[in-house]
Amino acid sequence: MRQNDQTVVLQPLSPDYDPWDPIRSLRQYGRHVLTSVEFTVTNLCNMRCEHCAVGDALTMTEGARVPLADVLKRLDEVEHLETISITGGEPSYQAKTVRDYIVPLLKYARERGVRTQINSNVTLDLSRYEQMAPYLDVMHISFNYTGADDFHSVGFAHAGHPVGRETASAMYERMMRNAAELSKGGMFVSAESMINFRTHHKIADIHRLIGEMGCRRHEVHPMYPSAFAADLPQLSLEEIRAAIDRLLDNRDPDMWMLFGTLPFFACSSVPADQEIVRRLRRERNVTVRNDPDGRNRLNVNLFTGDLFVTDFADLSSLGNMATDSFNGVFDRWLAHPLQSGVDCHCDAAACCGPNLLVADAYYRDVDFKRRRAYV
Repeated sequence: MRQNDQTVVLQPLSPDYDPWDPIRSLRQYGRHVLTSVEFTVTNLCNMRCEHCAVGDALTMTEGARVPLADVLKRLDEVEHLETISITGGEPSYQAKTVRDYIVPLLKYARERGVRTQINSNVTLDLSRYEQMAPYLDVMHISFNYTGADDFHSVGFAHAGHPVGRETASAMYERMMRNAAELSKGGMFVSAESMINFRTHHKIADIHRLIGEMGCRRHEVHPMYPSAFAADLPQLSLEEIRAAIDRLLDNRDPDMWMLFGTLPFFACSSVPADQEIVRRLRRERNVTVRNDPDGRNRLNVNLFTGDLFVTDFADLSSLGNMATDSFNGVFDRWLAHPLQSGVDCHCDAAACCGPNLLVADAYYRDVDFKRRRAYV
């Protein structure tokens, strides 16, 4: 159990304690409240993955960020803050971003007893990640490969220029080495894999490599059409179910497996859906996280100060931190017509329903508020 200098004792993350899941705050407060804030700290990245859900926002240069003092002041106003996530781009792309923004945000969170996660490809110098280690709860990495060839073809599909296999292979090996070293040093490394047209048949092999890196958790999400992924082939519900079964048949039962943004619900009348929901419930060390997107989270662009309530759905900014409080913007979202369309939950099934992406991809004509869970 880790402690900071102020002896704030933090509950270990586990299948029984996932503070990013909005069902926790929904049950505690009786409604969705703002407990999670995510910061986009950069739009720079050394990769251009074919499935990148923020690929359209990536740039080659970027300007000044909102002053850190202003960011911390807004965070102070969030009474029920439980988690902070840091994303990009590749957050560690520039060493000064790590020094001037990421580490101070992580320190702030630790002093408040707030849990933290950074989304990284861990392909850069190990020392950048080691700077975060004393204060970071989850190093969240993307891993959708069975080897360097996969990494080369997937990771640079939108590079706009040829990337040599030797260059990609060196990055792949550094990523594997960094993840293993960070895991060995005690960092909670969680590897996320997408279930998509490339990975669904080899998801078990991907899982095996994640275990070899020493990762504490394997996080699995179906791919949905957004940004670079918008024009990629979309799997059928049958193919996604088969991939989940394949993974569960071949997984390491001692590793925490977290599924998210799944398009399967306890209120489905489809027998195959009911069976996959039941299997996920009964498997040891397996959890299904309700998506924070549009539920309990706010997304902050640190360059413009614009505030969003969904990560990837096509919804414009609902405010700006220069003039709006985080809580005020979140309340604005609760009154938004789009929110009412996905504002359903079933406590018996521990389910908050589909987010906007899931509903648009597979359930455009379904009113989940009229359904009841088969529990």
